Amino acid sequence: MAKPLPRSSPQAQQVDPAALLALLDALEGNPEIEMHSLMVVCHGHVVAEGWWAPYTPERRQLLYSLSKSFTSTAAAFAQAEGLLGLDDPLVAHFPELDTEVVDPRSRSITLRHVASMASGHTRDTVDEAFSRDPEEPVRGFLLTPPDREPGSVFAYNQPCTYSLASVVQRNAGMPLTEYLRPRLFDPLGIEDVGWHAWPPGRELGFTGLHARTEDVAKLGQLYLQRGRWGNEQLVSEEWVAAATSRQVDNPGEHDPDWRQGYGFQFWMARHGFRGDGAFGQLCVVLPEHDTVVATTARTEQLQAVLDALWTELLPGLGRATEDPGAEAELGRRLQALRLPACPGKAAPPEWGPWLSDAFPVAHGMPASSHSALASIEVSRYDGGFVLELSEPDNALTVAVGPNGWTVSEPRDRHGGVVPVAASGGWLDGETLRAAVFFLETPHRLDLTLSLAGRTAAAVWPHPPLGGDRLGELHSP
Repeated sequence: MAKPLPRSSPQAQQVDPAALLALLDALEGNPEIEMHSLMVVCHGHVVAEGWWAPYTPERRQLLYSLSKSFTSTAAAFAQAEGLLGLDDPLVAHFPELDTEVVDPRSRSITLRHVASMASGHTRDTVDEAFSRDPEEPVRGFLLTPPDREPGSVFAYNQPCTYSLASVVQRNAGMPLTEYLRPRLFDPLGIEDVGWHAWPPGRELGFTGLHARTEDVAKLGQLYLQRGRWGNEQLVSEEWVAAATSRQVDNPGEHDPDWRQGYGFQFWMARHGFRGDGAFGQLCVVLPEHDTVVATTARTEQLQAVLDALWTELLPGLGRATEDPGAEAELGRRLQALRLPACPGKAAPPEWGPWLSDAFPVAHGMPASSHSALASIEVSRYDGGFVLELSEPDNALTVAVGPNGWTVSEPRDRHGGVVPVAASGGWLDGETLRAAVFFLETPHRLDLTLSLAGRTAAAVWPHPPLGGDRLGELHSP
């Protein structure tokens, strides 16, 4: 059963609602930030929460690298249960690789090193590891010798987390989600989650977890409370202290909140610490203010999001106000959050030319942004239209509503349910535009169909990491 965090008014928890309004202004006023959700928890109570429609509270979201902080928590349980030790050599947990891994630096990589992104590599080796051995990427990682002594240098290196997750799953005999269910998810009241796996049966650890905004806030609250939840010490205080303190320096990172040091799958920050994932999936923990902030978003300006927290929110923590109008305005503002729909007329002057044949998708734009779609077909339905998005081996039929978002949960050809929201319409008699949000991810696909050239363009403003196939754009 889900156990929601308690709710409270901002002023009851000594939070100035004007600061929360200023935070919304800063986030929404930046055209490079598209927020999907925001939750602020102070003194254990949710004091502000909002979802930008068509995103909703119950929808699981792909957390990208924020998944790493959940993997860290799984490692904490595994250590407490004697399944691993931080000073164990990684190769010791893969004895079948012992004769193959001969480089002394590779042999000296410990679980402490991979937990803190200090394997000795100076780059992300994810492509090398997975290409060397797609069936056992840990072998590929260990056969990629470190550039320096393990423990001496930081590099944000996905196979580090993958290896840590693999050790937990191998020794526990089950996937991370199954292992975490009685230890973390059930005690915190976190319901169903999904985690992408590779190879099948082994969840990725470094990315791929789908969970709700409140689930993220609960993880942050657990670490804020030093591993304690209610009357139970779930995670040892020693692990929390180590995971959320600097284990390795990272002065070479570009942005100020990325060069404050790294713990065990947590980033240190100018204020507190955080887990974070690509495009704005954040869990910010502020022990000095007894506050947690959870966000989901689609942006590459993560530093700007953090800057807004430091500039607008922090001054309002611990400072109540007597202005009842600010709190009422905050409530109205949070209820009215929504993303702008794609404009257009509900129907073309003539339907016939649009319904005759599918529109082949042109792939002339940069490979990093174009979709894998092969064609798009238009159909009519009452009050709107339908787009069939086709790949060589899959297809998805999406209902598009004029004058707003149409939310649906179509199945692809393989039976997977892919929740989407779509809006769009005709700009003129020759051009149809639509936007499709894949609601269990941060991502939007922009479509333009041209009758004159009988072609379509399908572009990701921010391409999904790790593949944009229709069958992958939802929670497993």
